[in-house]
Amino acid sequence: MLADEQHISSLVEELAGLLRQSGRTLATAESCTGGWVSKALTDLAGCSDWFGYGLVTYSNQAKQRLLGVGHDTLERYGAVSEQVVEEMARGLLKLSGADLGLAVSGVAGPGGGSADKPVGTVWFAWSSRQGDGIQVQTGLQRFSGDRESVRRQAVAFGLQGLLPRA
Repeated sequence: MLADEQHISSLVEELAGLLRQSGRTLATAESCTGGWVSKALTDLAGCSDWFGYGLVTYSNQAKQRLLGVGHDTLERYGAVSEQVVEEMARGLLKLSGADLGLAVSGVAGPGGGSADKPVGTVWFAWSSRQGDGIQVQTGLQRFSGDRESVRRQAVAFGLQGLLPRA
């Protein structure tokens, strides 16, 4: 996947146009990307029209306190799991009031991987308000490369996933 800074900036510009056109707002909850998605969004002047919250919830405690991720969910599935990013994405929209959300949690490396969750494993959840409820779609990617490369690819993939939802 192409994931250089120019590509990321292009994704942000396209996303901003769609959000401005639709009048929708966006929030993010990031773990392994450490605020990189929010940084990319706020690099674009005028982003405050459509972007209001960017949370870095790196620790399990932050995921629980800020986003309402269940202790049992973290214990049973681990922070890098479909269940956790889904709860992050739901909690993000409840907290922020935004229309769309992106949650990211993964293993960027170089350590921390396991047989079932090797380095490069990243879970994504895209949430959106639908009537009175919140709809969440999840996705799993396994990226290759060093820590920075995994994180950069995760930023680009997360942004790309927002485009059809904006």
